[in-house]
Amino acid sequence: MKTVENPFRGKGMDEALLAGAPWPSVDADAVRNLLARCPAAAETPLRHVEGFGADLWIKDERERMGLGSFKALGAAYVIAHDAAETGVEDMRHALTGRTYVTASAGNHGLSVAAGAHIFGARAVIYLSERVPEWFADKLRAKGAEVIRDGVDYEASMVAAGRAATDNDWTLLSDSSWPAYFEVPHRLMEGYLAMAEEVTRQMAEPPSHILLQAGVGGLAGAAAAWFRHVWGDGPQIIVVEPERAPALQESIREGRPVETSGEVSNMGRLDCKVPSLIALKGLARDADAFVTISDAEAEAVLPDLAAKGLASTPSGAAGVAALRGLDLAGDARVLCILSEEAEG
Repeated sequence: MKTVENPFRGKGMDEALLAGAPWPSVDADAVRNLLARCPAAAETPLRHVEGFGADLWIKDERERMGLGSFKALGAAYVIAHDAAETGVEDMRHALTGRTYVTASAGNHGLSVAAGAHIFGARAVIYLSERVPEWFADKLRAKGAEVIRDGVDYEASMVAAGRAATDNDWTLLSDSSWPAYFEVPHRLMEGYLAMAEEVTRQMAEPPSHILLQAGVGGLAGAAAAWFRHVWGDGPQIIVVEPERAPALQESIREGRPVETSGEVSNMGRLDCKVPSLIALKGLARDADAFVTISDAEAEAVLPDLAAKGLASTPSGAAGVAALRGLDLAGDARVLCILSEEAEG
């Protein structure tokens, strides 16, 4: 496990390096009011789990809105917001004729597909050759059109962007880059629903919060909310695969960094380029950035499954990182179980 302490904590990175990226939203009321109109938008449980060497609390996102992960709160929230803005009485047809396109390494694509289906739009999802065919079938079952393009997520994202421009489709990425901020900013805002639930469900704040990150959307949104509510008390630690340490390397270098390397078994976290919005927020809000190996991510799964918490290396990365930290005996730890087991 490699650890980088954050020298920007409390002040943030030089904004000139972040191309005008906005701060992550803390407007949880906006999210709550919109999701109140969705019959599937129930809270997910916060579970107290023994046997992991700390007073461990796990936010269990595996049943979020029937999609199997926290990502249900992201793209689907953006699409719901677009539907509400039309003012159409019958929301089921509010976005008829509109196409949303994205690249996905996992659950983001499901959220786009589900949101588009609910509100009458079309979803086109680009997948790289690394994404298994069973997941492509899962997207098709949600009504999405699947296109294979690129050797990795970054390449499929380029293809999706090109398709959006060529066809006048709406690009709905869960990352952000120069001049592309409005949609991912709203998408990250949707994740506040999960973070806001946590702050109501916990009787007292945790001492440590472990947040797994790919491009950083979940971590950036959650960290902003936890600082907003709990202040500087909790130590916030961002967890990435050692094969995709884009946020850690960006913090170490003091500027956005694109990484490269082998494919990680933490597929949903195997993102080599950070979201600029997430990086901006985490440079201010996170205390440290750690990386874990594929073996460390895999090793925790049987123990979680034995507790009735079956997940994936990506979904359980925060819990996996906990095992490599030397925390005090009275540590009170919060982790996110971000997705259900595969298959």
